[in-house]
Amino acid sequence: MKKFSMAFCLVLGALILIQANVFAGGKKEGADAPAASGSNVVKIALIIENTIDDKGWCQAMYDGIVQAQKQIPGRIEFSYSEKMLPVDAGSAARQYAAQGYNIIIGHGAQYKNLILEMAEEFPKITFAFGTSAEIGPANVFTYMPESEETGYLNGLIAGLTTRSNQIGLVGPVDGGDAARYNRGFVLGVQKVNPAAKIAIAHTGSFSDFVKAGEVAHSQIRSGADVLTGSSQQAIGALRAVSDAAYSSRSLWWLGQDLAQFATPEGKAKCLAASSYNYAAVIVGLVAKLDAGVHGGECIPMNFSNGGFVFEYSKDLSAQITPAIKTQVDAALDALKKSAGTINWNSVDYSKL
Repeated sequence: MKKFSMAFCLVLGALILIQANVFAGGKKEGADAPAASGSNVVKIALIIENTIDDKGWCQAMYDGIVQAQKQIPGRIEFSYSEKMLPVDAGSAARQYAAQGYNIIIGHGAQYKNLILEMAEEFPKITFAFGTSAEIGPANVFTYMPESEETGYLNGLIAGLTTRSNQIGLVGPVDGGDAARYNRGFVLGVQKVNPAAKIAIAHTGSFSDFVKAGEVAHSQIRSGADVLTGSSQQAIGALRAVSDAAYSSRSLWWLGQDLAQFATPEGKAKCLAASSYNYAAVIVGLVAKLDAGVHGGECIPMNFSNGGFVFEYSKDLSAQITPAIKTQVDAALDALKKSAGTINWNSVDYSKL
C-alpha cells in the first residue's frame, strides 16, 4: 500500500507541476508568423485577465501582437497567459522574467501595482501596462487609447439612428479608456441629436457578461433602441440587444471591437464598430527598444497614428443611410488629420 501511495503521489505531483507550468508560463504563439530568430528578436509576454478570444479587450491585444509579428517579420517571439487575476499574475511574470523575455505586458490597469513591483525587481526588463496616461519608471511603458474618438463616431450613429430618442450605454467602470469612450459617445449623440436621452450605467466589472446583460435589458425595457458598451463585458449587453423577446422592436448595437461583427448577435444587430489596433503599440515598443528607450513614456492610440480602425457592418449596410455615412465619414477624416480634438472631459453625467 505504501508503494502504491508513493507512486500515486509522484504521478499526481508531476501532473500538478505540468499544470502549473502551463498556467504560469503561458502558451507560445506566432506559428503562422515568420519565424523569429537571431539576436535582434524581441521576446514579448502577454498577461491577460480573460481569454484571447473574448471578442473584446484581451482579444484586441492578442490580435495586435499577431499583426505586429507580420508587420515586422522575424522580430517578435510571443507567449501569453490567460485568466490571470492580479493576485495570480506575479508567478507568471516572474517565470517570463526567468526565461529571458524582453517585454512583459500586463494588459489592464488592474495590473499596475504588479507591473511597478516587477519593474523594480527586474530593472533590465521592460514592462508595460494600460490603459493609463501615467508616466512610469525608466523600464515601464504605459499606453492610452484616446477612445473618446471611437465613442464619438458611435455616438454620431446612435444619435442619427434612434427612433425613440432613448439610448443605452453599458460601461464597465467610470475610469480609464472606458470613461473616455463613454464621454466621447455622449458628445457624438449630442452633436447630432440634442433631444436624445442617454441612460448610462456601469457594471463595476470588465468581464461580468451577466451583469452587462441585466443592465442592457433594463435599458431596453425603459425604451432604449440603440445601445453601446465597451470592454469584454459588453458582449453580455450585445446578447441582450439580440434577445428574441424583443423581436418586434428595432434594436441596434454599436460596438467597440470589430470581432463582434463575427458573432451571430453582431451580424444581426451591430451597425458599426471600432477596434484598438494594438499593433501600433507593439511595433512602437520594439522601435523604442531598438532606440535604447526602455520605458518612462506613454504611447497614445488614436485614428491619426493608426491606433484605431473603424468599419460599418457589411450585413446591415441598409441601416446606414448615405446621409449618416457622409456625416460619420467626415468626422472620421477630421480625426485622422488631427488628434486630441474631442473635449471628453467636458461631459458632466449629472447634467444629462
